[in-house]
Amino acid sequence: MSRDESPATDGGTVTDGPQSVERDPRLVEQFETIRQTRRRRAIGGAIIVSFLGYLFVQGLAAINIFTEYFNWSFFGESLRNYFPLTEYAVGISFVDFGRYFSFILDRNLLFDPEIGGLLFSWTPDFYAFFIQELGLFSIFGQAGITLAMGAVGTIMGFPFALLFGVLGSERVTPFPFNFIFRGSMSFIRAIPALVWTLIFIPLAGLGPVSATFAIAVDTVGNLGRLFVDELEEIEDGPIEAMRTTGASKPQIIVFGMLSQVKTSFIAWTLYILEINVRIAVTVGVYGAGGLGQVVEVQQNLLNWSNTMATLMCIFVLIISVELFSQRLRARLRSDEEKMSWRELIVGFPKRMGDSIMK
Repeated sequence: MSRDESPATDGGTVTDGPQSVERDPRLVEQFETIRQTRRRRAIGGAIIVSFLGYLFVQGLAAINIFTEYFNWSFFGESLRNYFPLTEYAVGISFVDFGRYFSFILDRNLLFDPEIGGLLFSWTPDFYAFFIQELGLFSIFGQAGITLAMGAVGTIMGFPFALLFGVLGSERVTPFPFNFIFRGSMSFIRAIPALVWTLIFIPLAGLGPVSATFAIAVDTVGNLGRLFVDELEEIEDGPIEAMRTTGASKPQIIVFGMLSQVKTSFIAWTLYILEINVRIAVTVGVYGAGGLGQVVEVQQNLLNWSNTMATLMCIFVLIISVELFSQRLRARLRSDEEKMSWRELIVGFPKRMGDSIMK
């Protein structure tokens, strides 16, 4: 054996220095296959990114962004109108939040003192608040109208979404009959909630009622589709077990299928509730009522500070709904640490800091 060679444990020869190393041909072939696979993935990824970039440029050209004139100075001046300044000390100016709060209180955007007085007084009149005035939503003023449209629309649309979602699943209704329900939901989703509001105007006029009906119809299409997708992913084991016991088709659907997706169905419904509250703001801009209509009115009157105050109320409403939805969904997940409302709000800065430091 030469000086530069040493015995190998696999029976081959391993040489020192720049000389070649004998390898197993199968390992070499496998390594080369991995290299080729990675190379193909890299090329395919580059092609996809290039194609998306090409589509992006085409889209920019379609909206005439390359020929559009942007008046940045006027845009900046317009934005400053939303933030009225006041001098709190000599030479020190800051945003006048007092104007915001004054408008919010005057227009009852977040709280109606007349309804709230029935509940928050030395002698609360619970019967008048809960029964006579039905003030659970009205106490929140214009925000309550927006919240009611989203909540009622979700509740009205949920049973039909559940029905269409179950019947639209191929596990329940064989093809092509299930496509009748899938097609109906696709048709509903193809029409925006704003257009559905216009369709319902001859029935109830332009207001919260028409908007609520539109949100309910929109819920059937969006929530029903999510239900169908969940049902397509369930396990076959419980279904087959129930069939062997002679269970009827409704029993299989309720106890074999819906029991597996109950938690996810509730989570998706809460998610759609968040979306529906945002839709309620959007349709309100076109006269359906609530905070959206207040924004539209103040914009037309060129009251920019009042518009900003209303946008702040919309932000508070949306965040509150999301917090409520998040807490309910967290309760449904047994593996997640459960926090109280106080811990959720008070501990938010600490959790945000810990997330940033990770």
